[in-house]
Amino acid sequence: MASANPNPQLPSPRLGLQCESIATDTTTIRSLDWDRSRFDIEFGLRNGTTYNAFLIRGAKTALIDTSHLKFETTWLPLLQSQIDPVAIDYLIVSHTEPDHSGLIGHLIDLNPAMEIVGSKVAIQFLEDQVHRPFQSRAVKSGDTLELGVNPDSGVEHRFEFLSAPNLHWPDTIFSFDHGTGILYTCDAFGLHYCSDELFDSDPGAIAPDYRFYYDCLMGPNARSVLQALKRMDGLPEINTIAVGHGPLLRHHLGLWVEDYRTWSSDRSKGESYAAVCYVSQYGFCDRLSQAIARGISKAGAQVQLVDLRATDAQELSALIGEADAVVVPTWPAKADADMQASVGTLLAALKPKQWVACYDAFGGNDEPIDTVASQLRGLGQKEAFEPLRIRQVPAGSDYQRCDEAGTDLGQLLTKAKTIAAMKALDGDLDRALGRLSGGLYVVTARQTDDDGTRSSAMVASWVSQASFNPPGITVAVAKDRAIEALMQVDDRFVLNILREDNHQDLMRHFLKRFPPGADRFAGVTTLDGAASGGPVLGDALAFLGCRVVQRLEGPDHWIIYAEVEQGNVSDTESSTAVHHRKVGNHY
Repeated sequence: MASANPNPQLPSPRLGLQCESIATDTTTIRSLDWDRSRFDIEFGLRNGTTYNAFLIRGAKTALIDTSHLKFETTWLPLLQSQIDPVAIDYLIVSHTEPDHSGLIGHLIDLNPAMEIVGSKVAIQFLEDQVHRPFQSRAVKSGDTLELGVNPDSGVEHRFEFLSAPNLHWPDTIFSFDHGTGILYTCDAFGLHYCSDELFDSDPGAIAPDYRFYYDCLMGPNARSVLQALKRMDGLPEINTIAVGHGPLLRHHLGLWVEDYRTWSSDRSKGESYAAVCYVSQYGFCDRLSQAIARGISKAGAQVQLVDLRATDAQELSALIGEADAVVVPTWPAKADADMQASVGTLLAALKPKQWVACYDAFGGNDEPIDTVASQLRGLGQKEAFEPLRIRQVPAGSDYQRCDEAGTDLGQLLTKAKTIAAMKALDGDLDRALGRLSGGLYVVTARQTDDDGTRSSAMVASWVSQASFNPPGITVAVAKDRAIEALMQVDDRFVLNILREDNHQDLMRHFLKRFPPGADRFAGVTTLDGAASGGPVLGDALAFLGCRVVQRLEGPDHWIIYAEVEQGNVSDTESSTAVHHRKVGNHY
């Protein structure tokens, strides 16, 4: 079932719907968005996504979440084929991000008496979002909602709620149906993977997308993930996690939950972290803060996203005061009393030895960023990076700049750990490992999409041919490299092979430290258009145009396997530059 194309000059997006029973008295309506290619910050999608809603019938009936507004003409008729909207007693809102709440206003129009159940913050967000009155009930951890016994099945459906703030919005709640053992988690445990497969029957197929989703959306809130897992441990046996995106988790449930526990525990080791503050649902604050947080995480540092609007004063003071670094947004110039109080708590909680930085929220009515930066300097903190000024609706290059600034901050926070690790290897082992040699290359990548153009480059020496047919190579990319975000599965890049007799200038250029958002190719001769994945360097000996097929995670590097699609040599008589190291525990 597909919706109409709003612009007949563009190809129609593939949109579909799936309606299936998943348990006694329980039906899912899955909106299949086959062609969606981007989702938040640098979140490139290779397998589309889904938006999952659920209908549960006891003596009373509850609907959990709705769908994206793009499904307006198809989702509502399908729901009406299952139930008269007037017969829906409760709409449980897991959280209010538009991809799950886009049709709530339409449902209120069809059934004004329906009671909307959600966290206190979700109810507040909805009041600003739907612009019409509605019945509501705010719930928190431990609260319950009785649907009663379904007269046909004899099953009693009782919902228990678990607060799960920051997964990945501040208003998130989980809902557990004691009648079926299903836990509804919306974004948490989800993945952007569109298929007709209802459940996780093929874990190998979805595992890379599951991990990528965690890294982008849940990893920056690892502490909050662990708190949610503790609350889940107090529930009776869970047999299914009904997620808001992707296939439902049932057949390999223990695997997925343990992954979250392990990844979040690894990210939360130690006490030091950066607190990245944002104002929920204000301007582009949510997405920009996530880009900064992701950059910090890439450098191996811990990060905690902090909502200035929803976090209570005591918790806010503790999160700010205990952080090693604090990043703050520009806040509304005409803030209400609660927002003013939160800003006051934030400033009062800062400590003299912390790193601090600020970024534009681009909310349309911001306190000027120079005013915010001046307030921070006046308190005597160290500046982590220059103010991130957003002068237009944020484009891909702006999110990349935020990501890179976050990585720089993360490297500041992990500097001592990095030096200690460099000294940790055995001397003989270190020298022996250093005898591994490699060529010298510059990897370049450039992407243009609806969010604008992003590009990056890095010097590489850990490169090897990996297959004959099809021709393939591997490249090791450190996790804190900016270019890593442009080398996801199906992305294209260029491997520039440097000349033995003419590589020093290119090496010096691409090894220098670039400020966030700087053009890596300024002053360098490039042959644009020679390859589809990125710039070809004019002084390179040869180039290979490559497409990423697979990513293997190592402790501090991603091993990228790519098929070679094109290539050329500029001088068949010259040799490749070779890199010899003396030590094996750092570049």
